[in-house]
Amino acid sequence: MILSTEGIIKKFKKKVPSFKFLFGIIDILVLFGSFIAAMYLLRKDVSLNFIEFLGQSAFPVFTFFLLSLLYVIIFQYNGLYRINIIITRAAHLAHIMKAIYYGALNIVLISLLIEPADVLDHRSIIFVSVLIAIPALYLFRAELLRYILIRFSSTSFKRNVIIVGDGKAGKMLATKLMYENPIGLNILGFVDDDKVLNEEVVIGKKVIGNLNNLEDIIDKYDADELLIAVDDEDNEKVLEVIDLCKSLNVSVRVTSELFDIVARKVSTEKYAEIPVLDVSSHYNNALTLGMKRTFDLVISTIALILLAPVIFIITMLIKVSSSGPVLFKQTRVGLYGKTFQFYKFRSMSVLDGEDEDRKKLMLDFMNNDNGDADTKVINNNRVTWIGNLIRKSSLDELPQLFNVLMGEMSLVGPRPCLPYEYQNYDDWQKRRVSVIPGCTGVWQVWGRSSVSFKESVVLDLYYINNMSPWFDLQIIYQTIPALFSTRGAR
Repeated sequence: MILSTEGIIKKFKKKVPSFKFLFGIIDILVLFGSFIAAMYLLRKDVSLNFIEFLGQSAFPVFTFFLLSLLYVIIFQYNGLYRINIIITRAAHLAHIMKAIYYGALNIVLISLLIEPADVLDHRSIIFVSVLIAIPALYLFRAELLRYILIRFSSTSFKRNVIIVGDGKAGKMLATKLMYENPIGLNILGFVDDDKVLNEEVVIGKKVIGNLNNLEDIIDKYDADELLIAVDDEDNEKVLEVIDLCKSLNVSVRVTSELFDIVARKVSTEKYAEIPVLDVSSHYNNALTLGMKRTFDLVISTIALILLAPVIFIITMLIKVSSSGPVLFKQTRVGLYGKTFQFYKFRSMSVLDGEDEDRKKLMLDFMNNDNGDADTKVINNNRVTWIGNLIRKSSLDELPQLFNVLMGEMSLVGPRPCLPYEYQNYDDWQKRRVSVIPGCTGVWQVWGRSSVSFKESVVLDLYYINNMSPWFDLQIIYQTIPALFSTRGAR
């Protein structure tokens, strides 16, 4: 039993660098200490000493401990555990202040929703704790722990890395780390099917095997991380390499031209100023999917109730603006390629048969790799005046909440495509249908109408790999300003 537990811990550490554990533990202690210090300074009975005060404040203490854990989650999604942020003082301080701000804001919002909230209603405690936490976190993180990380980067915090492929980014990274390596990465060598064993790729770094024996190589060299650097025009091959690496019990990151759009749209971790994306398997399990479905049901039900007046007004305006049904129904492709009836508010004049012009434009767009191409392929001559308004604000999408209730769609996910689009997908692009399609997604938030078709697929694949309830919340939160700004909407 002890051995199996140790094995689980070892596998977990393979995927999560040890320095992140250290920073996480210190963060919890500093944040918890800041809350306790603020509570003690603002105590009503000043005659109590510290021990007596804690004895009478068990519930508030426990509450603030849970809030400290919440802050660590916020820190994670604000980049405070990325190595390039950690080793840069200015960026470190900026991210600390941003994360503390969002954390404090969330706590205040929670305090408004909870009744009674004896602890959370003392918002002065939150304010004072922020004043304590920011300098304390900077001192511990950006000065002390940063020094320890750099000082022991080649020993205690060393991570053995194998580069899969011989892409230019991988070669550049290996070369940089030979001369400057403050982050503890030890490049063991390259795994490449196109080169022979022991062939030198860059000065001092050779090929140590091929993909067929990658698992044995990981065990032999005690590798902690695989860095995929494949510059291959065959996108399916790149994704197959990623799938192979993800099946192994190590951390997996990728630097590839295929994922350039993600690095441009998302703040990612960087090794020696080279963007790398974490593609390790994290969230695709039954528990996550169950939480996602529960979240979809609760939020879509609440949204339909709250938006009922808006839905009624739009229905009336569509009725009086043009002849035809209120709802536009269309066959779309869902999970695993199965079709379903997709609903929107009708925003165009009724057309008999299929819109062949749009079909031609869409197929041209799918075959166009131009990053400046417009993802909204529409016939403007058919758009009604009310249709123009609801399309720009994306209110025409509201009926899809019924698709969500029926389980055909999720609130967040890749957008469902038309059957003829799916038939013209390349094999690697069909990975989009490995999850339930969504009402909104990463390319709607980060790209909208400013990315090419290929880039929109890559953004969807990034979402699929990193899918989680927390990620969904982020996407929904960012969708709202995107709708109000009508950026890229047509």
